[in-house]
Amino acid sequence: MSYLIAAVVLVGLLGLANLLLLFGVIRRLRTMQDAPQLPPEGLQPGETIPDFTATATDGEPISAAYLEGRALIGFLSPGCRPCQELLPEFVKQAEQASGPVLAVVVAGPQDDPAMDIARLEKVARVVSEAPQGPVQQVFKVSGYPTVIATDATGTVVFSDAALPHQVHA
Repeated sequence: MSYLIAAVVLVGLLGLANLLLLFGVIRRLRTMQDAPQLPPEGLQPGETIPDFTATATDGEPISAAYLEGRALIGFLSPGCRPCQELLPEFVKQAEQASGPVLAVVVAGPQDDPAMDIARLEKVARVVSEAPQGPVQQVFKVSGYPTVIATDATGTVVFSDAALPHQVHA
C-alpha cells in the first residue's frame, strides 16, 4: 500500500513540474513574439533598383539597365540548403520569364559554385561574388535565398525567400 501512495505522489510531483515548465515555455514564447522582427531581406516593394555595375560570368558587363522592365533577380548560395531546394524552381520560372533574369551566386571560400552557375547560365545572366559583395549591397541582400521581381517600370513588386506565385508574363 505504501508503494502505491509513493507512486501516486511521484506522478503528481512530475505532473506539477511539467506544468511549471510549460508555463515557463509559454511565458518565453510571449516575450519572443514581442521582440522586434528582423527587417525583410532585399529591396522592398515600391523601391526601384539602384544603378550598379558588375561583370557576369560570361565576362560581359551588367548594370541596372539590363534589368529594365519586368525582371526576376535571385540571390542563391551553393552552401545553403534552402537555396538548393529553390534552385530547380527558380530555373523553371526563369525559363518562362518574359523579361531579363539575373542570378547572383554567392559563394564563400569553402563553396564550389560551378554546378549552380552552369545551371543558371542556361536561363539567366549570372554574377558570382563573395558574401557581402557589391551587387548584394546594392540590392540590400544578406540572407539566402532572396528573390526579387520588378514590374514594367522597374519598381520592385516582390521580395522574399521564395518565388513569386505568378511568372512575369
